[in-house]
Amino acid sequence: MLLWFRNDIRINDNPALHYFLERHHGSEVGKAVFFVSEKQWQKHDWSPIKIDFIKRHVNALAQQLLSLNIVLQVEYCDDFTDQVAFLKHYCRQHNIDEVVANKELEVNENLRDKACLEQGLKLRLFESDVIVEKGKVLNKTGDMYKVFTPFKRAWLTYVKQQGFSYLGKPVISKSSQVSSELLTPIICSGESNAWPLVSQVEQQVIPTFFQDKVQCYGQERDFPAIKATSGLSPYLAIGAISPRYLLTLMIQRFPDILLAADSDEFVWLNEIIWREFYRHLMFHQEKLSKHQSFNDKYSATVWPNNPQYFRAWCEGRTGYPLVDAAMAQLNQTGWMHNRLRMVVASFLTKHLLIDWRWGEKYFMEKLIDGDLAANNGGWQWAASTGCDAQPYFRVFNPIRQSERFDPDGEFIRKYLPELADLPSKQIHFPHAYIAKENLDVYWPAIVEHKAARLAAIEFYR
Repeated sequence: MLLWFRNDIRINDNPALHYFLERHHGSEVGKAVFFVSEKQWQKHDWSPIKIDFIKRHVNALAQQLLSLNIVLQVEYCDDFTDQVAFLKHYCRQHNIDEVVANKELEVNENLRDKACLEQGLKLRLFESDVIVEKGKVLNKTGDMYKVFTPFKRAWLTYVKQQGFSYLGKPVISKSSQVSSELLTPIICSGESNAWPLVSQVEQQVIPTFFQDKVQCYGQERDFPAIKATSGLSPYLAIGAISPRYLLTLMIQRFPDILLAADSDEFVWLNEIIWREFYRHLMFHQEKLSKHQSFNDKYSATVWPNNPQYFRAWCEGRTGYPLVDAAMAQLNQTGWMHNRLRMVVASFLTKHLLIDWRWGEKYFMEKLIDGDLAANNGGWQWAASTGCDAQPYFRVFNPIRQSERFDPDGEFIRKYLPELADLPSKQIHFPHAYIAKENLDVYWPAIVEHKAARLAAIEFYR
């Protein structure tokens, strides 16, 4: 039997690993494999920081597996075709009759798994990336929900009635004699070093968040200058943390959380359910993996796509401080606050009338937590082309958003130091003040908000 790690870089609540350990003889050294496929990752627009984050966690996983008497072999393959070829040869060479892995959501990954079966490989797959198995939360006609709120109600009902399976961490083998000399660590770039490994997150970050922050999450999560979010999205994106593990911890600390949808703590759980919603949606709607709009009426949309506007947006030179500071955060750190993701996505698609797919791709190329389902869902929500998206006539005012969620300009000052000395009232849209004071500290706005809003509504209409 061969254990194949993919987007599930963990031993905690790992169904494929659990199955493997139940059936493999403890006295024998277990075989596992992970593929480093740089060209395939680049085809999927994965960012360098995410790739480094994955590599660091694979190295840590390899060390953990030794204590379970399993050796993780890292194999370098260009793409999915090479992965299938390697597996076929390896299984034949080592007389392996079954490959065990956890399912992946995206269409190319599913085609690769289909190719494995066509090559005669016995592939046993498990669900590991969601709390409720995809395909189980359906409306009365047996279809996937197209609006989040009724999906959430049905999801909660399912969990309360059916429960969910959390496997926990496997028992460490005291008799393991496998030497770490058998491992060849992956060389990492260090780009993701600002983010701790998941072992530290489980020991320190999550307990602190549940103890000190989750009760205030609803009040503080939209303010980018406050460190109020959990910061767990990168770990969920690479499968280093299981969502079932997080729900288990939530229920242990807040036993009535599934019944308390109006509580402060539920606001954070609601974000986990949004993640479930987008993953279930992509499972049912394969076209979302193929750069297609969920709402078919937007499929033939001809976007103006001004390259100069797009470049200014990417570089954070739009002349709207909150937008530019948010893009600076993304470009400098590989992460962006969730409220700001909505603001900059609305600005690109509504103010600049640029195809949401351009923004979706740029985010994937930069984000440490790039996840196709969540990223696609967020962009199509902002662009009004998606499932349960904001109405086309709702255009975020980046100045109002700045005044409301960064009232003193603390976040703007951090990422746009050239504006650090401006008064708080003027920092949200400083052009008149800059001209009056004869300052040369900031670039002009590339569009005027009111005119851009009216143009967007007319364009969508």
